[in-house]
Amino acid sequence: MPTRAQLPGLGLAGLVVLLAFTAEKFVKSQTPIVLSPLVAAVLMGALLTNLRVLPAMARPGLQYAARRLLRAGIVILGLQLSLSKLRDLGLKGLALVLVTTTVTFFGTQWLGKRLGLSPGLRLLVATGFSICGASAIAAMRPVSGADDDDTVYAIGLVTLCGSLAIAILPAIGHALGFGDLRFGTWVGASVHDVAQTVATAASRSSDAAREAAIVVKLTRVVLLAPLVTGVSIWRRRQLATAERNAVTDTGPPPEDTGDHPSDAVARPPAAKGPPILPLFVAGFLAMVIVNSTVDLPVEFLRQAKNLERVLLAAALVGLGAGVDVRKLRAIGPRPLVLGLASWVLIAVMTAIGVVVLGIG
Repeated sequence: MPTRAQLPGLGLAGLVVLLAFTAEKFVKSQTPIVLSPLVAAVLMGALLTNLRVLPAMARPGLQYAARRLLRAGIVILGLQLSLSKLRDLGLKGLALVLVTTTVTFFGTQWLGKRLGLSPGLRLLVATGFSICGASAIAAMRPVSGADDDDTVYAIGLVTLCGSLAIAILPAIGHALGFGDLRFGTWVGASVHDVAQTVATAASRSSDAAREAAIVVKLTRVVLLAPLVTGVSIWRRRQLATAERNAVTDTGPPPEDTGDHPSDAVARPPAAKGPPILPLFVAGFLAMVIVNSTVDLPVEFLRQAKNLERVLLAAALVGLGAGVDVRKLRAIGPRPLVLGLASWVLIAVMTAIGVVVLGIG
């Protein structure tokens, strides 16, 4: 439970979330643009900090939102998924998702390393582009070692490229002669955010395109849990190796004879890595299992989806409030190069995949 000192920040986060959802509705009613409230929330949080209008008393609550509410939102996200979606996809569709997700995840990190970007930033970009945009970035962040600046930059990139996909992929799909089912599968396997996926597939009047896109997209989201767990295990091993190397390089601490206690050298505490299976990931998996085994009411699932979006938006207000625009400018255009390259990689791979596998 939040403390009294955290209430002002949580209240501010709630106000910003309300503004973010209002902005989503306004933009949707006036333009064909899809504005995610998660993106609006993180941008508003960053503006509050960088315009120097964020009161100091709000920071404890915003930090609570960035940690606790983020994990709660990811847990509830599991209620939107079902293992039956994997059966509906079939072996060919599952193979397409697994191969393209794996290649995009590792290929993006490889390119990010060549561009000289930080490990945290390239990991978050790889996660967002290979899984499900801002939600995946938010879920990976607690085990990634990345900072708030990396998080916001990664969210900005998947938002930009997802918006480009809405405008460009329908024209390319038409030029390639993709039928509704093939087009929907391609969109679900290549577009990043769920809302962007639905918007892109909606360019076809057929329900087949939209349904195929949603099934493939949600299958990618299911991969979020094993991916976060795998990264957590990898980081624990990295930290353990670094600690062993540090001890080997410096040698054991000198024996303390008791004559000069103030000069005794203490062994540094062992580095503590993220848990092998983060608790919020376990909760996410539990919710997937519940939704796969229990016939939950449609209205309950709809309200759970709304709560998930509110919690994640509040968390991203907190993350945005920790961003320093000066650091983002110092990085330069290299993250943009990485984002565009990752977008092209997954779009081309999935387009080839649906043709080679004969999907649709």
